[in-house]
Amino acid sequence: MTSLPGPSDGDHWLLEITIETARADDANWQQQVATLRSIASYDPATKTWGTFIDALDPPSMTALNTLFEAARTFGTKVRLAPARVPAGWAGASFTGDHDMTALLKEQTDQGRPLGQLPF
Repeated sequence: MTSLPGPSDGDHWLLEITIETARADDANWQQQVATLRSIASYDPATKTWGTFIDALDPPSMTALNTLFEAARTFGTKVRLAPARVPAGWAGASFTGDHDMTALLKEQTDQGRPLGQLPF
């Protein structure tokens, strides 16, 4: 597997998620915004939604599955990228790329959608 770009090995990092909404009629727009609001914050400066994933736990997997469903249903654009842990971050963080390798392996495991993993 190719190493993740960005933070070097040994650094603590997060999975940064940036979401661009899709054009939609009012009813679908409201549904799209409600879906994104449940897992991300809106940045009026960039006109995008965003959040961070700091662990591969059930709530994070649910959030990722929600984002991919929003992309499928509404046409939102979802970008994932490694990001250095911001100053003052109190949550968990990834180190190296072994956690992301496990995530990608699980994503394709037996054709199950991301977020619908056996526990």
